Amino acid sequence: MSPILLIEQILNGLQFGVMLFLMAAGLTLIFGVMGLINLAHGSLYMIGAFAAAAVAGWSGSFLLALAAALAAAAAAGVLVEILVIRRLYRRDHLDQVLATFALILIFSEGTRWLFGSFPLYLDVPEALSGPVTLPGGIRYPLYRLVIIAIGLAVAAGLFWLIARTRIGIRIRAGENDREMIAALGVDISRLYTLVFALGAALAGLAGALVGALQSVQVGMGEPVLILALVVIVIGGIGSIRGALVGALLVGLTDKLGGFLLPLLFRGFMEPAAATSAGAALASMLIYILMAGVLIFRPTGLFGAGT
Repeated sequence: MSPILLIEQILNGLQFGVMLFLMAAGLTLIFGVMGLINLAHGSLYMIGAFAAAAVAGWSGSFLLALAAALAAAAAAGVLVEILVIRRLYRRDHLDQVLATFALILIFSEGTRWLFGSFPLYLDVPEALSGPVTLPGGIRYPLYRLVIIAIGLAVAAGLFWLIARTRIGIRIRAGENDREMIAALGVDISRLYTLVFALGAALAGLAGALVGALQSVQVGMGEPVLILALVVIVIGGIGSIRGALVGALLVGLTDKLGGFLLPLLFRGFMEPAAATSAGAALASMLIYILMAGVLIFRPTGLFGAGT
């Protein structure tokens, strides 16, 4: 086994992990503060990807595409919160699941109506294309390193927002005792809208960044949503720190498992069978990890709270 290939897979795992963090951070904020199960969060990821691809195709600017993804996802989040979600806060979780599942169908068909059924493509910007040489002679795509840097920067910004700002104090207070902060004069409806828009914008950013690595198509958000839910369960509902640690664990488990298990099985199986068996087991490792965490820490690694 080449050490260079191993390091490349570790970097791939970090890149995948920070993308999952962008999804899971918004989702855990929404659930932690509002107590809302939002299955439509993956649709906001899809909206960001489509907005970025459309604007990049029209303007040729990747920065404008990222701005469009943030704006479109946040705007969609605000509309959804005001028109639909606001009526679900006092309903049970089954009603929330059914309503947000309906939103998935609405967003999917609406996106198909606007953009058609064929996938769109978002090119990596020329300034970020190609590999860079890391210490040890490792050549790795610059764009993937930029995604890692952006994800870590967003994580640092969220930690600062939650821990050091007035709005962060209100978010934490709203998570612990929403009735009390409402009694103290905080506009709880405006706070909820802000949190939902922030979570939606993070999902849209993740969609735009990943859209340059794969095709942008209807339904692309649902598989990522499932992994984001796994991240939240592992890290702890409502915890930004847990979302980051859980996302990195899931990303590294996925990429390293897919790389190491086929090599392990080749010691006693034919190469083709080893590759097939290793890939099958690797796809299960994330859920095995989640089950293992829940056995020893039923509330997740960091429990509730940001």
